[in-house]
Amino acid sequence: MPAFKTLDDLTDISGKRVLVRVDLNVPVKDGKVTDTTRIERVAPTILELSDKGAKVILLAHFGRPKDGPSADLSLSLIAPSVEEVLDHAVATASDCIGEAAASAVAAMNDGDILLLENTRFHKGEEKNDPDFTKALAANGDIYVNDAFSAAHRAHASTEGLAHHLPAYAGRTMQAELEALEKGLGAPARPVVAIVGGAKVSTKIDLLMNLVKKVDALVIGGGMANTFIAARGTHVGKSLCEHDLAETAKQIMIEAATSGCAIILPEDGVVAREFKAGAANETVDINAIPADAMVLDVGPKSVEAINAWIERAATLVWNGPLGAFEIEPFDVATVAAAKYAAERTAAGKLTSVAGGGDTVSALNHAGVADDFTYVSTAGGAFLEWMEGKELPGVAVLNAAR
Repeated sequence: MPAFKTLDDLTDISGKRVLVRVDLNVPVKDGKVTDTTRIERVAPTILELSDKGAKVILLAHFGRPKDGPSADLSLSLIAPSVEEVLDHAVATASDCIGEAAASAVAAMNDGDILLLENTRFHKGEEKNDPDFTKALAANGDIYVNDAFSAAHRAHASTEGLAHHLPAYAGRTMQAELEALEKGLGAPARPVVAIVGGAKVSTKIDLLMNLVKKVDALVIGGGMANTFIAARGTHVGKSLCEHDLAETAKQIMIEAATSGCAIILPEDGVVAREFKAGAANETVDINAIPADAMVLDVGPKSVEAINAWIERAATLVWNGPLGAFEIEPFDVATVAAAKYAAERTAAGKLTSVAGGGDTVSALNHAGVADDFTYVSTAGGAFLEWMEGKELPGVAVLNAAR
């Protein structure tokens, strides 16, 4: 990984105006933040800068405003939760550029924290418009990006600002990049990837990239049915993208060429209904009843997956092995997650996981805190796994 500057490279910043891009795109219900995880992730960077006497000016987006400012997407809704997490007063401004922003910045004392209004209230944000970017930059002396989750977007506040101000990675960005480097950049081998989820169609690029980089690829979830069907096995009424059989075959050919083992389910837990507590049975993967659907991988498959986890030095995980949201079809995902956590705790495995369903599954298993690193970045994490360049990261490397 190319070098990038971090907060360790920032010295004597007392009184400096530091523009910090953070991810505050948190879930809100009835005007209240229901999950402060993303705020908690960026708190160390914000507080470190504040403690060093910087004037900390937060930039963030919230939701997807279509026609400019709207009260229901104002960051003023998020500010109380930011104050609570930081245990520090947080001022707000009614805009992120112009007189409203400039006046709020001018009123700051050293160590103060200011939250500017939703950057996406301006169309120039997503267009990375030069004039809008300059207007943002006018309020800062230094730029810190701590929003890896938005790093796959070349927006004004995630990429453009690094061309106007000295640019640094915040602590969350730094931790994410260092963890991802251990995952696929320069990992300890053998490397095993677990990829699950419903559809192959959403992860073709991911699978094609992984088979060239890992020693074994475990495929679970609904997408495994597409690979099983591509081998000529009937999958009953299971979720399956039969039109992607040739794509699945091509991925398996690419894996063989690259020396990557493809691990598919040996058995499956099947049911006639997709609901919690549905009557179910475990069958060999070659004996799926015509009127049933596979909703989880079976115990033989879990045993095989755990054997690969035991052999691995590095594990990268994206997507559940089954329909973990409903019992009893969470058994395989929970069992594999707990075993990976156990190996990680023993110091025998570096485990990196990410993606919305993955985070939920690991939380469900009670082991999210036991993995080496769990990314909440969503789209950015997936694009990194696909081998794509992330504009918000590339510009930090270039700024070095």
